[in-house]
Order: sequence, then structure tokens, then C-alpha cells
Amino acid sequence: MKKKVLSLLAVMALTVSTLVGCASSDAGAADTDAAAETETAADADTASETAETPAAAGVKAGFIFLHDENSTYDLNFLNAAKEACEKLGVECVLKTNIPEGQECYEAACELADAGCNFIFADSFGHEDYMIEAAKEYPEVQFSHATGTKAHTENLANYHNAFASIYDGRYLAGIAAGMKLNEMIENGEITADQAKMGYVGAYTYAEVISGYTSFFLGARSVCPTVTMEVTFTGSWYDETAEKEGANKLIENGCVLISQHADSMGAPTACETAGVPNISYNGSTVSACPNTFIVSSRINWVPYFEYAIGCVADGTAIDADWCGSLETGSVELTELGSAAAEGTQDAIDAAKAEIIAGNVHAFDIATFTVNGAALESYEADVDTDADYTPDHEVVSDGYFHESGEGFRSAPYFDVQIDGITLLDTAF
Repeated sequence: MKKKVLSLLAVMALTVSTLVGCASSDAGAADTDAAAETETAADADTASETAETPAAAGVKAGFIFLHDENSTYDLNFLNAAKEACEKLGVECVLKTNIPEGQECYEAACELADAGCNFIFADSFGHEDYMIEAAKEYPEVQFSHATGTKAHTENLANYHNAFASIYDGRYLAGIAAGMKLNEMIENGEITADQAKMGYVGAYTYAEVISGYTSFFLGARSVCPTVTMEVTFTGSWYDETAEKEGANKLIENGCVLISQHADSMGAPTACETAGVPNISYNGSTVSACPNTFIVSSRINWVPYFEYAIGCVADGTAIDADWCGSLETGSVELTELGSAAAEGTQDAIDAAKAEIIAGNVHAFDIATFTVNGAALESYEADVDTDADYTPDHEVVSDGYFHESGEGFRSAPYFDVQIDGITLLDTAF
């Protein structure tokens, strides 16, 4: 039942634009209007083919993205949405450049009114507005990436999803450590000059978990490594990310990684000739001389799972967390800047992680203020007071997301060996 009335023109426009699936869609074009863009694509042949598939008869998927294809983060989601819908023969509608505000609620309602019965949003700040829409449309299934509230809201039609990307960052850290070792062996730096830099967006647990696992992966093969982290206060700010990378390079960082979404940091590294490890996809085309590797979440497995649940009427997990085993955590092919033996080192560590013999946050591998982290109560339930209430250290390691609690990261510990240059964000 429609509970939000769109103008007749808006409904007509949206209906016309969504008559076909997204199987033949290109990478997506940004709308000059920063509010939103609705993308669809495919030809008549594709439309007729998808109409014959079982999934297409019962599911229409809508997707909400914070930015567009110019953001490596959003492009990763865009490509996954298109791939999953093409594989399943599902019609989809893509909305780009949707801010983390009331615009998200409005976009979700527009998608629901257009007949979408599965709606997904990709940014942390979208969550409250997706929950608002889920309450408004109980017959529609809503999913959200990086969110924390599905298991406390207890809505049958609202879900969170993420993946154990900390494992991917740990493996990328091994590639970084191998490169540092090569630089030491070649006499380019000394062992005590093995300092990495990291450009982060915010001081959220997701970012802290990411840069810490990256650092620990590097230290597993290069024990003298240290790291400096700077923050931009934005998920996507090319100027700030480039300035952050340059600041780290000026501070003596000889390798840079990031948790921010533009090409600012990688291009700064290419200009300076500093090896870099990116996120959410290869930057080798822009950084042919300095790119090592990139980790990313592959969202296709989740989209296939969730859309399949909608198609056959089964419940979607309130918190779903993919892994290396499900194909949800991936590394790109190595770039030319990678050190010899890197792929073998990554493959060996990946096998050990999957076997349960290696854990990114093994408490024997780091200290906090000089002491071992023997106990830690994390805020997993996200109650109103953000009260730490779950013991997450056991069996010798910190149990990060996907290990029995919520799907979104909650590792927010500041460990020794990592220096924060600013914490305003």
C-alpha cells in the first residue's frame, strides 16, 4: 500500500525509466543535480529475457548510493548491483548522489512507490532514514551496508550487511610489509625508516578496524614497521585526501594506504613515486608505477542472497557478514610495484585465516599502552547510551564483526605503533 504520494509526473518518469533491467548498463553517469539520479539501462531484448526468469517475476530491486561512479566506494556497489541483477534477471533502479539526510528517506519511498520490493542503501549515514522508510513500508525489504541497528530495531523488513574486510586489509598489509622489506633489502630505507601512512575518513570503528588490521598484516612480515594516520572528515574529498597523503609523505612515510573514496591519495603517491595500496578497486591505470594491491568487499554474494530471499519469501538475516570463504572479501591482482613473493605470502596467509589458524586481531601481536589487551567490552548492541556491554576478547583474539555479534565493525582500540596525527573527525 502506498503511504507516500508522488506527483503524477514523477511517477510517470520513474515508471518509464524502470521498464527495463540494468543488465546492459554502463558504469553509470553522475547527475549534475547533487540530490539524486535514477539510472536504468538495457535494450528491449534484455527486458524480454529478464521477464522470463523466475526472479524477475517477483522482485524489483532499488539501490541508493551516496555518490556516483567517481567514488571508488560507490562504484564498487554500483558494479555489484548491476552484476547481481543481471545474473538473477532482476529489474533494478539505481539512485546516485543521495546525501545522508532526509533525501535518503525520500529516495527510498520513491523506490517503494515505484514497485521495488528490495531496497538497499550503501552509506553509514543513510541508516536512520532507511529505518524510517522501512517502518513506512512494512511490505518492502530494506537492507543497509555498514549499519548497526538492525538487531536492535527488530523490524522484520530491515537488515544490515557487511563483510570481514579486516581480513582483506590484513592481507593487503602483508603486501605492504613485503614491499617495505624489499625497500630495506635494496638499501632504499633502513629498518627503522619503515613508516607507513594512512589516509582515513573518520575516526569511526570501521576505519580504525581497517587501518589496524592493515598495520598488523604489515607487521606480521616487517616487524619494525610503524604507521601514521591522518583523517579528512569526509568519505569523499579529493583535495583533502591528496593533501593528507602529501602530508604523510613529507613526514617520512614511505608507503601509503587509505580508507577514503577518491583518487586523491593514490595520485599523490604516483606523483611522488611512493608505493600505495588502495581500497575498493585497482588504481593501476592512474598509478602504473606505484600501485601494489587493493582490497574490497564484493557485494554480489550478498545481493544474490538477499534478492533470492525476497524472491522465495524467506527471511533475510538481520545481520549478514560475508567473508573470504563466501567470496565477499577480495584482493585485486598485484601491480608492478609489488615485491617479489608477495602473492605467495598472501595466498599462504589467506589459507591460514580460512582455516582459523590466523586472526587479524590476535592479541599476542599487539599491545595497548604497553600492555596486552586481555579483555575488552565492546558496544555491540548500540543502545541509546552506547554502553560497552559485550566481551569480545576470547580464545586469544579480538572477535571482530561477523564472529557472533553484529555485522558492522566495532574494533575501536588504539594500539601501540600507530600514531594519529589528528582526531577531530
